[in-house]
Amino acid sequence: MEIPTCAASPLWLRSLRRYLALLAIGNLGWEAAQLPLYTLWRDGTTAEIAFAVAHCTAGDVLIGLTALLGGLLAAGGDRWPGERFGAVALTTIGIGLGYTVYSEWLNTEVGGAWAYSNLMPILPGIGTGLSPLAQWLVIPGIALWWVRPTRELGNAR
Repeated sequence: MEIPTCAASPLWLRSLRRYLALLAIGNLGWEAAQLPLYTLWRDGTTAEIAFAVAHCTAGDVLIGLTALLGGLLAAGGDRWPGERFGAVALTTIGIGLGYTVYSEWLNTEVGGAWAYSNLMPILPGIGTGLSPLAQWLVIPGIALWWVRPTRELGNAR
């Protein structure tokens, strides 16, 4: 009796690594750049600011990984990223955006873990800062674009 083997694409691991690498680099840069949009920039010590950037970047990577896992479970297939790439990408970004709205509300309105400065543009109706929402469109969007399959490369990215 022959044991079945997984027919999954050999590109999934390379794609996951590339996604996580760009997610980490992109979110580190974004977290540092958006500091003036939070009161911590004005009120925090250098050590507190550095810790917040490192902590938030690590959290962003975990959120991004969890969102991709959710996208793969909900919309993926055995041969991702070669198949069902768009469905996984849209689901992943949707999960990241949904979590961001919840987390920003929980941490700014309920728990008070952080606060927006007067420089943060706020979306009316939901009270979430525009920068965190843009972050979860731009960074995972670019990271997923980087791992997308291409015909020119024969899916060898």
